[in-house]
Amino acid sequence: MKTWIRNAVLAVTAVSVAVALAACGQGGGSAVGGGSGRSIGLLMPDAVTSRWERDDTPLLEKNIKELCGDCTVEHANARGDVATQQQQVDSMITRRVDALVLVAVDARALSSAVGKADQAGIPVIAYDRLSEGPISGYVSFNGQEVGRLQGRALLQAMDDRRHGDEIVMINGDPTDPNAVAFKEGALSVLRGKVKIGKVFDTPMWRSDLANMSMSGAIADLGADHIDGVYSANDALASGVISSLRANKISPLPPVTGQDADLGAVRRIVDGEQYMTVWKPFRPEAAAGAAMAVAAARRESLDRVATGKVSNRSEKAVPAVLLTPVAVTVGNVKDTLVKGGVYTIQQICIPRLRAACDKAGLTG
Repeated sequence: MKTWIRNAVLAVTAVSVAVALAACGQGGGSAVGGGSGRSIGLLMPDAVTSRWERDDTPLLEKNIKELCGDCTVEHANARGDVATQQQQVDSMITRRVDALVLVAVDARALSSAVGKADQAGIPVIAYDRLSEGPISGYVSFNGQEVGRLQGRALLQAMDDRRHGDEIVMINGDPTDPNAVAFKEGALSVLRGKVKIGKVFDTPMWRSDLANMSMSGAIADLGADHIDGVYSANDALASGVISSLRANKISPLPPVTGQDADLGAVRRIVDGEQYMTVWKPFRPEAAAGAAMAVAAARRESLDRVATGKVSNRSEKAVPAVLLTPVAVTVGNVKDTLVKGGVYTIQQICIPRLRAACDKAGLTG
């Protein structure tokens, strides 16, 4: 929790610096704000992962407007389709936005679109996912640390419950650079400590595909030989747990997750899912907005960035990398509730009352 607070302060400090940038503008389509200032495009990847529309978009819009009172914010969602997102980038170029905040559906496939924006003089801020192409800045969390947190938690859960040592890995979308980082981080902890019986990648982070993969693993390995499941995020964990339930596996092996979705938090309290990783969206959106405003104003992003990253196209991209937080039943209250993500009333629906009391989620 102290680490999160420290990083939140860093992001808020970055925003404070960027406040001096003020002035933004005009666009079209789905827009927030108006006036004769600058315009900033927000391109989200899909609606499968709830955070993009529930958390990131409204937080980015709010922070941009606070920094830049007469900005126009243009927003679009690609619904998981690369071609759609490429067309959305083209549309933003045609509208002559002053900066783009991009969460790429497919980092490699979008590299040419990023190049088009760059040629048109529009800086692109890669948000949450490291895009390929000539991006101007990057805001996210340390992806390998996410995987390490998941791996450590899985080992701890297996040790606590005296399980064996064979696991199934349900990774994210292989076209998402974050999924690659999560996997690398998890393997750095798990390799040599457990037997990895089956490994699956999950296109578009689809829970139904995770369900199918888990069912296949159960058929191939046998229910008695699955002692833990590395699941890269909460949507995948939902599919995994549905498969385990459908195959009448009891008790459930520990299952990891990420994103702190409300459904996942309830599963954690109920004992179905072991953990999730919380990536505090407020400091990420604050840093993303500060970078977007700076880019739109053609100010140096080094005033906002706290570090550098590299992608296939750029060797030193200004970046803000925040620290994720592991959440288990023992610290839901001290992280997600105290952090203002959910109230106890939101988590503790009637069927979870006894489990919430046991977890200390009262008041």
